[in-house]
Amino acid sequence: MSGVGRFSGLEVCGASAATASASFPALQSFSASTSVFFSTRIRSQAFAASPELSDNGSKGSLLVTCKAVEVGAPATVTRPWKTADCRLVLEDGSVWRGKGFGATGTQVGEVVFNTSLTGYQEILTDPSYAGQFVLMTQPHIGNTGINLDDEESERCFLGGLLVRSLSNTVSNWRSTEELADYLKKRNVMGISDIDTRAITKRLREEGSLVGVLTTDDSKSDDEILAMARTWSIVGKDLITDVSCRQPYEWKEKTGTDWEFSSSTIVASGQDPSDHRHDHVSSAQFHVVVYDFGVKQNILRRLSSYGCKLTVVPSSWPAAEVMKLNPDGILFSNGPGDPSAVPYAVESVKGLVGKVPVFGICMGHQLLGQALGGTTFKMKFGHHGGNHPVRHLPTGRVEISAQNHNYAVNPATLPDGVQVTHVNLNDGSCAGLMFPAMKAMSIQYHPEASPGPHDADPNFYDFIKMMEHNKNGWHSSTAGANDGDDGFAQHSA
Repeated sequence: MSGVGRFSGLEVCGASAATASASFPALQSFSASTSVFFSTRIRSQAFAASPELSDNGSKGSLLVTCKAVEVGAPATVTRPWKTADCRLVLEDGSVWRGKGFGATGTQVGEVVFNTSLTGYQEILTDPSYAGQFVLMTQPHIGNTGINLDDEESERCFLGGLLVRSLSNTVSNWRSTEELADYLKKRNVMGISDIDTRAITKRLREEGSLVGVLTTDDSKSDDEILAMARTWSIVGKDLITDVSCRQPYEWKEKTGTDWEFSSSTIVASGQDPSDHRHDHVSSAQFHVVVYDFGVKQNILRRLSSYGCKLTVVPSSWPAAEVMKLNPDGILFSNGPGDPSAVPYAVESVKGLVGKVPVFGICMGHQLLGQALGGTTFKMKFGHHGGNHPVRHLPTGRVEISAQNHNYAVNPATLPDGVQVTHVNLNDGSCAGLMFPAMKAMSIQYHPEASPGPHDADPNFYDFIKMMEHNKNGWHSSTAGANDGDDGFAQHSA
């Protein structure tokens, strides 16, 4: 056998270096930093449990050959793995060091946590996240890669992605690109290997916090902290930058392979027993969509329900919208503070009561303000794909996808406005209806990208509202059933 060790701590078959030194005086001159290489040859296996080392090669002993090799200063070692090269500094003074991925540089934004287990690509391309850093509570992110089918807009709008563990393996047959490469091309910063659980607990206790994400080593923690404490998302118009610039028509429907609601067939005027999901090509209703940051799957769902869609910019005048002769108007989701966009509130005011309107998220908040109510900033908002909402008229509970930091105060709404949905986590207002003004709204995402399909009947309710307004039709039932899931449609 052979062994290599430091002289000061070497043991050979139970014999220490001290024993070796006593037996071999020549070893006493070795320094503690000298490496000693021992080559040993067993003369016999019949030696004692604690043999004495000797140099006579007699039977029952070990022959030890020693050679001293001088060792210089250790060379610089380059680690084969990436080390912490990115910082997240929160306005409360905490500093979180991790590994950067995606783009480099310095970004500032409001940090919110998202509890979705899947769908990070839809979250990245959701315009409602403009001005924010999204912290994923699901620890493993990136394992399904990136594919163009899951885009919710043409680009990423959030400021940064914060994750516990960035997967180095992509295992999805649709994937065409890795997450880190995708973010780098779109100039979005990411940080991994941080304690996302601890940060989430901090956000729940202290509320949403402004943070700065940086790969710049030239700036001190105090300088970065000053940046965080002098920036605020409150009062900023974030809608203008995410809205389209010119009106356009949207025609794409939910793909046949992805269709999940047979009530789209009913709404399109086909035979309810026909489950081929071949949607009627001729549109029943013309819907004008205000783009406050609309997600593409909202447009796909409305198109699948048989609507012709015209999308207009957030600043489009109400009078110009009415010239398009719409059967209904959708006020879409969008980012930021609804109080920071009074022009949008005025547009909603000018349209409510003329034709049926449907507000989603930001559209819900703008409708609440247009009706005379107020909105307020929540402590840490709702972000994720597992929020329970109760539909009060029927008692039905939906598991919903949500993304908002503001809510409508129902106590400030005028008489005649009904609270139709309540968030079961905190009791906040999650939906409104004003029958006299042909208005309905919900404070969550019914398009299921990402998230469950429970809220899809809200689109059907909007269709029925337009049908009632146009044809005088009225249903005495609570609504139609969804042929796939057996859901009862909401009372409209």
